[in-house]
Amino acid sequence: MKINHFEDTDTLHIVFTGNAAVETREMSEDVYIDLDEHGHLVSMTIEHAEINANILEFAFARRTKASA
Repeated sequence: MKINHFEDTDTLHIVFTGNAAVETREMSEDVYIDLDEHGHLVSMTIEHAEINANILEFAFARRTKASA
């Protein structure tokens, strides 16, 4: 997974796989998802990320079965 925040446009782009996107769907006015040829999620774009995704409070935690 790769996460990019473009401060100049306040756009958050999250890439989940390296698959080629063949379709983009608008989920809401500021949220778009890209799908591969099998309909699997490739990436997500969130416009106005500071408001829509609360990007200022980003945290990452990886949970394993042992820690769950």
